[in-house]
Amino acid sequence: MIDVNDLRKGVTFELDGSLYKVLEYSHHKPGRGNATIRIKARDLRSGTTLEKTFQSGDRVPDARLDFHNVQYLYRDGDLFYFMDMETFEQPAIPAKVVDEAAGFLKENMEVKITFFNNEPIDIELPTSVDLKVTHAEMAVKGDTATGVTKKVTTETGLEVQTPYFVVEGDTIRVDTRTGAYVTRV
Repeated sequence: MIDVNDLRKGVTFELDGSLYKVLEYSHHKPGRGNATIRIKARDLRSGTTLEKTFQSGDRVPDARLDFHNVQYLYRDGDLFYFMDMETFEQPAIPAKVVDEAAGFLKENMEVKITFFNNEPIDIELPTSVDLKVTHAEMAVKGDTATGVTKKVTTETGLEVQTPYFVVEGDTIRVDTRTGAYVTRV
Protein backbone atom coordinates (compact mmCIF):
# COMPACT_ATOMS: atom_id res chain seq x y z
CA MET A 1 0.00 0.00 0.00
CA ILE A 2 1.15 3.54 -0.81
CA ASP A 3 0.26 6.54 1.32
CA VAL A 4 -1.42 9.16 -0.92
CA ASN A 5 1.17 11.71 0.25
CA ASP A 6 3.72 9.67 -1.77
CA LEU A 7 1.78 9.91 -5.05
CA ARG A 8 4.24 12.12 -6.90
CA LYS A 9 4.51 12.58 -10.68
CA GLY A 10 5.43 9.30 -12.37
CA VAL A 11 4.26 6.99 -9.54
CA THR A 12 2.08 4.07 -10.66
CA PHE A 13 -0.71 2.68 -8.47
CA GLU A 14 -3.88 0.58 -8.65
CA LEU A 15 -7.37 1.95 -8.03
CA ASP A 16 -10.66 0.12 -8.60
CA GLY A 17 -8.94 -2.58 -10.67
CA SER A 18 -7.26 -0.10 -13.02
CA LEU A 19 -3.61 0.88 -13.23
CA TYR A 20 -2.85 4.63 -13.08
CA LYS A 21 0.27 6.75 -13.55
CA VAL A 22 0.31 10.14 -11.78
CA LEU A 23 0.65 13.09 -14.18
CA GLU A 24 0.07 15.98 -11.74
CA TYR A 25 0.08 16.19 -7.94
CA SER A 26 -0.95 18.96 -5.58
CA HIS A 27 -1.11 19.04 -1.78
CA HIS A 28 -3.56 21.46 -0.15
CA LYS A 29 -3.53 22.10 3.59
CA PRO A 30 -6.40 24.27 4.80
CA GLY A 31 -6.17 26.13 8.10
CA ARG A 32 -8.15 23.43 9.88
CA GLY A 33 -8.85 19.80 9.20
CA ASN A 34 -7.05 17.22 7.11
CA ALA A 35 -4.96 18.04 4.09
CA THR A 36 -6.28 17.06 0.66
CA ILE A 37 -4.22 15.58 -2.12
CA ARG A 38 -5.40 16.18 -5.68
CA ILE A 39 -3.97 14.13 -8.50
CA LYS A 40 -4.41 13.87 -12.23
CA ALA A 41 -3.59 10.36 -13.43
CA ARG A 42 -3.69 8.45 -16.72
CA ASP A 43 -5.14 4.94 -16.95
CA LEU A 44 -2.29 2.97 -18.50
CA ARG A 45 -4.58 0.47 -20.21
CA SER A 46 -7.29 2.69 -21.69
CA GLY A 47 -5.44 6.04 -21.82
CA THR A 48 -8.24 7.94 -20.09
CA THR A 49 -7.41 10.67 -17.57
CA LEU A 50 -8.74 10.71 -14.01
CA GLU A 51 -8.81 13.59 -11.55
CA LYS A 52 -9.17 12.40 -7.97
CA THR A 53 -9.03 13.97 -4.52
CA PHE A 54 -7.82 12.01 -1.49
CA GLN A 55 -7.76 12.87 2.21
CA SER A 56 -4.36 12.87 3.88
CA GLY A 57 -3.73 9.45 5.42
CA ASP A 58 -5.60 7.48 2.71
CA ARG A 59 -3.77 4.58 1.13
CA VAL A 60 -3.90 3.04 -2.36
CA PRO A 61 -2.61 -0.36 -3.53
CA ASP A 62 0.91 -0.41 -4.91
CA ALA A 63 1.50 -1.83 -8.41
CA ARG A 64 4.32 -4.32 -8.89
CA LEU A 65 6.03 -3.35 -12.14
CA ASP A 66 8.86 -4.85 -14.19
CA PHE A 67 11.14 -2.62 -16.25
CA HIS A 68 13.04 -3.88 -19.29
CA ASN A 69 15.67 -2.01 -21.28
CA VAL A 70 14.90 -2.66 -24.91
CA GLN A 71 16.06 -1.56 -28.34
CA TYR A 72 13.51 -0.43 -30.94
CA LEU A 73 13.67 -2.54 -34.10
CA TYR A 74 10.81 -1.68 -36.46
CA ARG A 75 7.08 -1.04 -36.89
CA ASP A 76 4.71 -3.42 -38.65
CA GLY A 77 1.20 -1.98 -38.89
CA ASP A 78 -0.17 -1.53 -35.36
CA LEU A 79 2.72 -3.38 -33.71
CA PHE A 80 6.09 -2.02 -32.65
CA TYR A 81 8.89 -4.58 -32.28
CA PHE A 82 11.60 -4.23 -29.65
CA MET A 83 14.51 -6.44 -28.55
CA ASP A 84 15.12 -7.04 -24.84
CA MET A 85 18.78 -6.16 -24.17
CA GLU A 86 19.22 -9.00 -21.64
CA THR A 87 17.19 -11.94 -22.97
CA PHE A 88 17.20 -10.97 -26.69
CA GLU A 89 13.46 -11.71 -26.86
CA GLN A 90 11.51 -9.57 -29.29
CA PRO A 91 8.21 -8.46 -27.74
CA ALA A 92 5.61 -6.84 -30.02
CA ILE A 93 4.03 -3.81 -28.37
CA PRO A 94 0.63 -2.53 -29.59
CA ALA A 95 0.43 1.03 -30.96
CA LYS A 96 -1.98 2.09 -28.18
CA VAL A 97 0.79 1.47 -25.60
CA VAL A 98 3.43 3.33 -27.63
CA ASP A 99 0.92 6.16 -28.27
CA GLU A 100 2.63 9.58 -28.66
CA ALA A 101 6.13 8.09 -28.32
CA ALA A 102 5.88 6.73 -31.88
CA GLY A 103 6.97 10.07 -33.34
CA PHE A 104 10.25 9.91 -31.42
CA LEU A 105 11.22 6.27 -32.07
CA LYS A 106 14.18 5.64 -34.37
CA GLU A 107 15.67 2.27 -35.26
CA ASN A 108 18.22 0.97 -32.71
CA MET A 109 17.08 3.51 -30.11
CA GLU A 110 17.21 2.26 -26.51
CA VAL A 111 14.08 2.82 -24.38
CA LYS A 112 12.57 1.38 -21.20
CA ILE A 113 9.29 -0.57 -21.30
CA THR A 114 7.18 -1.07 -18.18
CA PHE A 115 5.38 -4.40 -17.75
CA PHE A 116 2.58 -5.26 -15.32
CA ASN A 117 1.89 -9.03 -15.03
CA ASN A 118 3.83 -9.58 -18.31
CA GLU A 119 1.60 -7.02 -20.08
CA PRO A 120 3.37 -3.98 -21.61
CA ILE A 121 1.73 -0.83 -20.26
CA ASP A 122 4.12 2.10 -20.73
CA ILE A 123 7.21 3.24 -22.61
CA GLU A 124 9.85 5.62 -21.26
CA LEU A 125 11.92 7.59 -23.77
CA PRO A 126 15.21 9.41 -23.24
CA THR A 127 14.69 13.12 -22.45
CA SER A 128 15.73 14.19 -25.95
CA VAL A 129 16.24 12.62 -29.34
CA ASP A 130 18.06 13.77 -32.50
CA LEU A 131 15.90 13.64 -35.65
CA LYS A 132 16.70 14.48 -39.26
CA VAL A 133 14.46 17.08 -40.95
CA THR A 134 12.86 15.63 -44.11
CA HIS A 135 10.61 18.57 -45.01
CA ALA A 136 10.84 22.25 -44.08
CA GLU A 137 8.84 25.24 -45.29
CA MET A 138 10.79 28.06 -46.88
CA ALA A 139 11.51 31.07 -44.67
CA VAL A 140 10.66 34.53 -45.98
CA LYS A 141 13.50 37.07 -45.96
CA GLY A 142 12.84 39.97 -43.63
CA ASP A 143 10.45 37.91 -41.50
CA THR A 144 12.68 38.25 -38.44
CA ALA A 145 11.20 41.08 -36.40
CA THR A 146 10.10 38.60 -33.76
CA GLY A 147 10.90 35.00 -32.88
CA VAL A 148 9.49 33.52 -36.07
CA THR A 149 8.98 29.77 -36.17
CA LYS A 150 7.96 27.32 -38.85
CA LYS A 151 6.76 23.75 -38.89
CA VAL A 152 9.14 21.01 -40.08
CA THR A 153 8.61 17.28 -40.55
CA THR A 154 11.20 14.81 -39.23
CA GLU A 155 12.24 11.36 -40.43
CA THR A 156 9.75 9.73 -38.04
CA GLY A 157 6.82 11.85 -39.28
CA LEU A 158 6.83 14.07 -36.19
CA GLU A 159 5.99 17.73 -36.85
CA VAL A 160 7.98 20.25 -34.79
CA GLN A 161 7.91 24.06 -34.55
CA THR A 162 11.47 25.31 -35.17
CA PRO A 163 13.25 28.63 -35.81
CA TYR A 164 13.18 29.82 -39.42
CA PHE A 165 16.86 28.93 -40.09
CA VAL A 166 16.27 25.15 -39.86
CA VAL A 167 16.30 23.66 -43.35
CA GLU A 168 15.70 20.26 -44.92
CA GLY A 169 18.59 17.88 -44.17
CA ASP A 170 19.44 19.43 -40.78
CA THR A 171 19.43 17.30 -37.65
CA ILE A 172 17.53 18.78 -34.72
CA ARG A 173 17.27 17.81 -31.06
CA VAL A 174 13.69 17.47 -29.78
CA ASP A 175 12.58 17.24 -26.14
CA THR A 176 10.52 14.03 -25.85
CA ARG A 177 8.56 15.30 -22.83
CA THR A 178 7.13 18.35 -24.61
CA GLY A 179 7.80 17.72 -28.30
CA ALA A 180 9.57 21.08 -28.49
CA TYR A 181 12.65 22.01 -30.53
CA VAL A 182 15.80 22.26 -28.40
CA THR A 183 18.69 22.95 -30.77
CA ARG A 184 20.18 22.22 -34.18
CA VAL A 185 22.80 19.48 -33.99
